[in-house]
Amino acid sequence: MFGYIGRKGFKSKSALEDFFREISGLYYLTRSTLYCTFIEPLRGKPNKWGPVWIQMDEVGVKSSTIVFLVAFLIGVILAFQSAYQMAQMGALEFVGALVGVSVTRELGPLMTAIVMAGRVGASFTAEMGTMKVSDEILALQTMALDPVKFLITPRFLAILIMLPCLTVMADAMGVFGGYLVGVNILGISSTSYIDNSLDAMQLKDFITGLIKSGVFAVIIVMVGSYQAFIIEGGAERVGQNTRTSVVISMILIIFADLLFTAVFYYFT
Repeated sequence: MFGYIGRKGFKSKSALEDFFREISGLYYLTRSTLYCTFIEPLRGKPNKWGPVWIQMDEVGVKSSTIVFLVAFLIGVILAFQSAYQMAQMGALEFVGALVGVSVTRELGPLMTAIVMAGRVGASFTAEMGTMKVSDEILALQTMALDPVKFLITPRFLAILIMLPCLTVMADAMGVFGGYLVGVNILGISSTSYIDNSLDAMQLKDFITGLIKSGVFAVIIVMVGSYQAFIIEGGAERVGQNTRTSVVISMILIIFADLLFTAVFYYFT
């Protein structure tokens, strides 16, 4: 698998060939990661949780402040933007319902994933890319250590656990931001705001957001890892691939969000 995604001298005949080569390499790396993470522990090769806890602190705890700030501001902006139209229709008290549903179903998971793609995805590519150009990954293979198991699995488990947790907290911060604006600036009574929000939000809204966040987590870690493992050349390639990793992750996150939104629209 590593020979395939990192082989030198491969000359593509077209951009389409390049595209399918990248998709194929990402697929094989994802398949290998899922096998090492979930299948190998059933065959007597358990995951080591020490590195996972370290990554959870790096991925989740250290990202919480910026995620909370972004989510809070999104809630505030939504409340202000929706208040004008709602007031024209004489339905200002339903601002809370609009903010709650928008944050839990869409903006909470989406904005959290985009923030994590910029912070964590770039970090994954930079860290492992530096190891790649300095031949540390080759050294792991020489010592019969699987780089996927050793490097990607802890990061994969960490973000798979922490991104849904951050999404739930971001939902709460977004709703809270809308509440502060609705009650203190728009003049909506606290009881009315809370009641309308709870009536509009359903359990499926939270479940939808959590499902999306799990998919976004896979996208972030796999794109970041893949861009690190295909680096060839000197250290300047690390910066280029780190930038590419962030851009591709964001595009795939938005595309996945569109896909899941369409699916949930028709089947829920």
